[in-house]
Amino acid sequence: MSLLLIDRHPGVLRLTLNRPEVLNAFNLDMARALQAALDDAANDASIRAVVLTGSGRGFCAGQDLASVHMGDGIPMPDLGNVVRDQYNPIITRIRTMEKPVICAVNGVAAGAGANLALACDIVLAASEASFIQSFTKIGLVPDSGGTYLLPRLVGMARASALMLLGDKVSATQARDWGMIWQVCEGGTVLEQAMALAAGLATQPTRAFGLTKQLINASLGHDLAAQLEMEEDLQREAGKTADFLEGVQAFLQKRKPAFEGR
Repeated sequence: MSLLLIDRHPGVLRLTLNRPEVLNAFNLDMARALQAALDDAANDASIRAVVLTGSGRGFCAGQDLASVHMGDGIPMPDLGNVVRDQYNPIITRIRTMEKPVICAVNGVAAGAGANLALACDIVLAASEASFIQSFTKIGLVPDSGGTYLLPRLVGMARASALMLLGDKVSATQARDWGMIWQVCEGGTVLEQAMALAAGLATQPTRAFGLTKQLINASLGHDLAAQLEMEEDLQREAGKTADFLEGVQAFLQKRKPAFEGR
């Protein structure tokens, strides 16, 4: 059984975590498969949007602890190495990929699974989905970018409480707090995510990539540095074929036909 299902659609790559028997918890092989698929998507000009979801009733339960626990009396592996080798490349690729990554959270998203979802550009969640920072429940600290992303999404007070208490957050609460974009009713989360991705795949992909660069930089820049970067990247965007097409379409009162370059 493939640990990651890869489905190609016009302009869109759908990646499905596929260990439903353990709520799609990560082991090393699944992490490497996702890393490789994201790398391929980033480098494939025919892919202009990515959808990430999970199979079965969960999105991702984080780390499969059974895959790193070798038994009584045997020391656990260095968990810093697990984070470095499994999760950091995934989060980095999602945030730096110059294409939109949409997450369709179809069920529970816990631990690294929750932070994997939060790292995506647009997050849709099924009404029955939930998010939980479960790390302290087993004596660990949040990883996979959670301590960076969550305070910026919901504020320091809520982020601190969620990480220290490990309370479950419903999809509706996550939306109301600004953690995610939208809640989807009636089992339509994947359908809506795919429709959104299909629309984004017809848009100015290069401008999306430059926008992601600006969003990422804004989290550490002061205003002056951000204004300077906006100037530089607007200059770059103004040289793209999609900008020329957008202007021509506007003047000709027609729908633009963006090619993503």
